[in-house]
Amino acid sequence: MRQNPATERAAERRHLLDLLLAEREGLLSVLDRVLALRGTARLIREAAGADAGFLGERVPGGGTVIRWTDGTRTDALQDLAVDVGRGVGGRALLLGEPVAVQDYVSAPTITHDYDERVRREALGALVAVPVLDRDCPLAVAYAGLHGPGTFGDAAVDAVRRAAEKAVPTLRLADAAAANVDGAVAAERRRMQASLHDSVGAMLFSIGAQVRDLRADLPDNPALAGRLTRIEADVSEASRALREALLALAESSPERALPVELAEHCRSYQTRTGVTCRFVQLGPVAPLDAERTAILVAVAREGLLNAEKHAGASTVIVSLAPDDAGGVQLAVADDGGPAEPAGGTAGTGLGVRMLSARAERLGGRVGLIHDEDGGTTLRVALPAAPVPGP
Repeated sequence: MRQNPATERAAERRHLLDLLLAEREGLLSVLDRVLALRGTARLIREAAGADAGFLGERVPGGGTVIRWTDGTRTDALQDLAVDVGRGVGGRALLLGEPVAVQDYVSAPTITHDYDERVRREALGALVAVPVLDRDCPLAVAYAGLHGPGTFGDAAVDAVRRAAEKAVPTLRLADAAAANVDGAVAAERRRMQASLHDSVGAMLFSIGAQVRDLRADLPDNPALAGRLTRIEADVSEASRALREALLALAESSPERALPVELAEHCRSYQTRTGVTCRFVQLGPVAPLDAERTAILVAVAREGLLNAEKHAGASTVIVSLAPDDAGGVQLAVADDGGPAEPAGGTAGTGLGVRMLSARAERLGGRVGLIHDEDGGTTLRVALPAAPVPGP
């Protein structure tokens, strides 16, 4: 017996709520990991009896970037990129063992590429310890004093033990970065194939038609001159296409979806000072332009919503596949709900518009407010239909 429409809608809403809550639980675990890394900086400082502790995360291409700090007086070290072999952290990464100096700016055993940043933070003694996972470097842990001093073996061991607690979290971040690289490479290959099959085939067809026309009209000097110019233009366009395909083979497209989402997170963090991370939880099938646009729009709306929250300290944007070949994106924060503006629902209009766009593709958008603080904006889109022959 068929249920009445109201009952069916209620069951559908309960199912959607269950999906949203399950997704939120997964995102909260990611939030916990990010918060754990922030706590690791504090543990490093306390374990070493230092004034400041910080953690530099390995990035693609080598080197690290200092992401998490505790006890620092300024933001001089925040997001500082440290190359392999440079400074105390880069030297520790290169050697694979701890490196300590009693006074950073005068130490003869290191390079001094970052002296200005270190002076601004008024650091003297520094110790850097590589954080390893199966002998592979994941990060560099630092402890520092505001002024000259000495870190003994016991302090170095304490820093190492504190940093090792972050290995599972750093491993997750490393895997997420690898997924981003893989997604960018897949998008690059798709663009190469598309250009080759569409523009390349078009240029070949134009060239063939020009040659046929020249053969059909052999006694027309004026037309022959125009055809020669067209052939030259086609040849030049073909050369430009080959160069474009070669460039795609050597560099990644700037607008690949994971890269664009990560850029929005970096922009949000720079603008607000709130930690914002992009995490890809699995490989996602290639998306069409409309689905990509909706995912980016949901990410923007979620970040705008988080910016209006009170007390948000961490925001996570996650991208993941679903079991049916579709894609899910969520923006989760740990702040309180946005204050209504003039009695309205804040970003409610934006969410409703996004929901309407997603529903046209068979997808859904949902917004969950947790009673204890925190909000998750989520979109789920089915896979794009496969074109027929």
